[in-house]
This record gives sequence, C-alpha cells and structure tokens, in this order.
Amino acid sequence: MSDTHNHGAGASALQLKKALALTATFLVVEVIGGLWSGSLALLSDAAHMLTDVVALAIALLAVRIGRRPADDRRTFGYARFEILAAAFNALLLFAVAGYVLYEAWRRLSEPPEVQSVAMLVVAAAGLVTNLVSMRLLSGGKEHSLNVKGAYLEVWADLLGSVSVIAGAVLIWLTGWVWVDTLVAVAIGLWVLPRTWLLLGESVHVLLEGVPRGLSLPAVRGALAGHPGVASVHELHVWSLTSGQISLTAHVVHAPEAQPQALLVALRGLLAQRFDLHHTTLQVEAQACELAGEVHSFGWTAAGSRRAA
Repeated sequence: MSDTHNHGAGASALQLKKALALTATFLVVEVIGGLWSGSLALLSDAAHMLTDVVALAIALLAVRIGRRPADDRRTFGYARFEILAAAFNALLLFAVAGYVLYEAWRRLSEPPEVQSVAMLVVAAAGLVTNLVSMRLLSGGKEHSLNVKGAYLEVWADLLGSVSVIAGAVLIWLTGWVWVDTLVAVAIGLWVLPRTWLLLGESVHVLLEGVPRGLSLPAVRGALAGHPGVASVHELHVWSLTSGQISLTAHVVHAPEAQPQALLVALRGLLAQRFDLHHTTLQVEAQACELAGEVHSFGWTAAGSRRAA
C-alpha cells in the first residue's frame, strides 16, 4: 500500500475516533431524555444514534484491521474488512428502522404522554452533536465506503434530530401527541432507501463487480486497439476495497510486437486513461486455452473446478 493510502487511513481513523467519542457521550444523554420525556421520536433518534456509535466503532476497527500487512493466508491483506463493516452497518440500520416502525404502529392505538419541552432540549443538543460529527467525517467519506457508511448514519440521525425538534414544537403548541409517533415513522422510512444504496454498494464490491464509473468494454477496447495487440481475453476488473482497483488480463501480441515493450506501454495506457495502477497483464504469443471463456470459471474434463 502506498504512503498516500496510509496517510488517508490515519486521517480517517482520527476523524472516526473524535466522532465516536462525541456521539457515544451524547447517546447516554439522549436515552435518558427519551425515557424521561416519554417520546418515541426521541428514543427513535437515540436508537439511530446507537447505530451511529456501533457504526463508528466498527469503522474505526475496520481502518485499524485494514492496515495489517498481507501474509501467506491473506495475500491481499485485510483491506476488505472495510466493506464487510459497511455491509454490517447497513443491516444494522435496517433492523433499527424495522423496530421503530413496529413500535410506532403499537403506539398509534395508545399514544403516551409526551413532555415536549424536554424532547425539544435533548433533540436540539443532538442536532449540534450530529453537525460536529458530520464535519469530522466529511473529509473521508469520498475516499472510504466505510467512512461513507458512518457519515450516512450520522446524516440520517441529524435529520432525525431536526424532525424531533419540529415535532416537539408542534406538540408544545397544539398538544397533538400523535405527532411524536408520526415523526418516528418518518425517520424510519427516510433512512431505508439510503441504507439500501449503501448495502448495494457493499455487496457490489464483495461480488467483485466492475467498479462504479468504470466501463469494462471501454477498457477492453483501449487494450485491443493498441498497436501491437492482436486480441484480449480473461479481462477482469474489481475493487478490493474503496479506492483500490485491480485489473488482470491476457493479451495476445502481434508477431512484430516486442512483448516487454508492449507490456510497459499497456500499463501506461491503463494508468493514464483509466487511473488503473494495480494491473497484472499476461502477454502471449497466441491465445491460451482460456480465451474461449468470458468472465467465468471453467470446468476441466475431469469435472474439477479451475480458474478462468
């Protein structure tokens, strides 16, 4: 891993550590406030803040584990733990949203008494906490899916705090305690689509899909169209984790081409046009037996699995 990656991981770890300390401290305050005021919306916001704490803790753990070097058992190291953490965070958010919606349905029949002033004060403090946490995480969310997941959870919680504040004011002015349940439902429903997107991104990486924004036909066309290249097969592009993209391919060179010079030229092409730097190219005088198989793993005549 380059020094750039190491510095980025260090920055992310520091941001996560600060956000975790801040969020965990306020979580205790919000739970006490929710129980005291009797507000489901506030407890719903506290539940989301709990997922924030868990998400930030897992994200910090993922950064630290991801720094471990590769070994004979894990030749790519532990960097993909970041994606596992992001997927876990998404599943956790789904569970919390489901609980909030269930509790809201249960409360509709018997709305409890809600202390709007206490609800307002705690929610306002939560809003400030979320704003600070988002500020801490904003610098790393574009470079790490793991930090992005934590940022999304804090963002959802921030909107939850805004909703709780609005609900508290409305209850204070009108006495409509059912607004508390309505706000809780809105928070649960708002977070679901964003959680689905985060889970989708995580699963895409785990399935070793082509990274977003990168066209496999365009890469294949650039390689095949380079002077001295007769054909290209066994082309695979995937992400190990956020920002770490790998490519492998078999390239058949033309008779007049110099294999070593062609290899250097193709690596330069991939770096300049597609920002691909971790590339493994096999240059062949003629297409190997895998040329007939496209993006798959083949079967030998004996029925055993062999890599394509």
